[in-house]
Order: sequence, then C-alpha cells, then structure tokens
Amino acid sequence: MILRSLLCFSLLCGATQAFAEATRYPLKIQSCNREVTFKEAPKHAVSHDINMTQMMLALGLRPRMVGYSGVTGWKAVTPHMAQILDGLPELAAKYPSVETLLDANVDFFFAGWDYGMRVGGDLTPQTLQPLGINVYELTESCAFVMKRPAATLEDTYNDLRNLGKIFDVQDRANALIAQMQSQAGEVQKSLPTEKPRVFLYDSGEDRAMTSGRLGMPQALIDAAGGRNILEDVEASWTRVNWETVVERNPQVIVIVDYSEITAEQKERFLLDNPALQSVDAIKNQRFIVIPYVQATPGIDNVLAVETLAKGFHGE
Repeated sequence: MILRSLLCFSLLCGATQAFAEATRYPLKIQSCNREVTFKEAPKHAVSHDINMTQMMLALGLRPRMVGYSGVTGWKAVTPHMAQILDGLPELAAKYPSVETLLDANVDFFFAGWDYGMRVGGDLTPQTLQPLGINVYELTESCAFVMKRPAATLEDTYNDLRNLGKIFDVQDRANALIAQMQSQAGEVQKSLPTEKPRVFLYDSGEDRAMTSGRLGMPQALIDAAGGRNILEDVEASWTRVNWETVVERNPQVIVIVDYSEITAEQKERFLLDNPALQSVDAIKNQRFIVIPYVQATPGIDNVLAVETLAKGFHGE
C-alpha cells in the first residue's frame, strides 16, 4: 500500500537527507488568500476528509490529533485504512459542527473549500479563528475563494510542505515529497507524445459531476499523459451537461469510485445512457477506475498517475 511505503519513507528513509531547519514560532503560513499565524505547533488537530487525514498520518502527526471527520458518512473505508484509523476518533461522519470542535478542544482544523467548508457556512476560517481554532485550507480548494492557476501536483506538495512547517516535521514532509516526485517522475520518463482525450466522471445522472482545470484530476490527467476535455473550463469540481461530453468526444472515461453507488454501477449507467452512444470511450468501453482518495489532493495522487498512465498508454 502506498500509505505504508510513504510512512516508512517519511519516518526512516528521510534520515539520509539533509535535515531542514526547525520551525521558529511564531510562524506565518500562506493559506489561500490569508496569512495564518501559529504561535506554536498545534496539539489538538482535526483533519477533514480521508485525503487530508492520510496526509496528517503520513507525516506522523497522530499524537497531535484528537480526531478526524467527514469519512464514513460518504466514503467506503478499506480494511487497510480502517487499521490505520483504529483508535483515532471520528468526530463527525459528515460535517462537524462548531460545537463538536469546541468540545474536543480543537486548535487546528485542516479542511478545504467544498471539502468540509463552504463559503458562508458555519465552518470557515473566519468563524473558527475567533474561537482559537486556526484553519489551514487545502491548496487545490482555494479555487473556490480566489483566482488561481490550473491544478498541479505541486498543490499537494505545497500542503505537505506547509504542514511540515506548522507541526515542525519538515524532514518527514520533505522526504515524503521527494518520494512522490520520484514516483511521478518515473511515470513521465516514458510517456508518448500522443495524449488521449479524457473525461473524468464523479457522479450525477441529469448532469455530470466532473472537474475543470482547477481540480486535482486536471493535474493527474496531465501528469499521466492525457488531456482533460474540460481543461479550458475555469472551475474545480463542477457540473456539465452531457451535450458537452458528447461534443468533446473523450476516448477514455475515468470513474471516481466512492459512496453508495459503485464504480460498476456508474459504468453501467454511462454505457446505457442513450445520449452517449456516439462517444468513442463508450463505443470502445475504455474506462479507468480510481478511488476518491486518489482523485483528490493527497499522498495517493502518485498512485493515480501510475494507474492512469497505464490505462491511457498501456504498460
């Protein structure tokens, strides 16, 4: 499993690298369009969603965490992930309330826009900071609150780097980033110049939930040598009409596997959808399935790149 290997690398193999300078507090960190000040390393942290929880655990931060949220209410947890989470409380199966965080004496909340936080919602940096809870926002999700360039793997590396500084575990973060960069680089060494047209399907029947150029799937498809058919859409996770999919005629469809509707059910819906029968990917039944935790920013992004590259171009 990628998490186990990266944990090993970040905790052990990183010792062979030059050590980073220890964090000096107070520390200022850029989070989307805000600057956040940390007087000390957080002691009662909570991560929201499975991808951000994996990042925290891969950096060895379990002792600094009082729990996580937003996993079992939507996601299927693999036996391996359940083993890793064992003993760490899930404070809320979906969205935690402000009261839930206060009751757990939380001093740090790692979440993202549309990953636990919504503009104008109860849980935002603006509502939590006056209560003594610092918020670090997932870099990719900043597209929901500010203008930013297309998503790249650097977004994930940036989050790991910043978490390393916040918790004073820079050596672990740097080792983890180096391992991910190495794995992604190995894939990109032998990519052909021809890039298949790719459509990512998350969910939806009347309209498709997918990703424009600002969502992590854009970065994954790019890194694997494909071309997102919605690379000109200035949006992160978003919905499009089926007419747009037909018009852009993807050669490959990537299905995100999570929630109560299985990947097999999603594939059957696409194959049976009368509106899509002229699409090359449907006619040739070219589907690639990746789990949610690989499709969203996190340490498993390199696994997604490897899987997508094989699906796009063969072994």
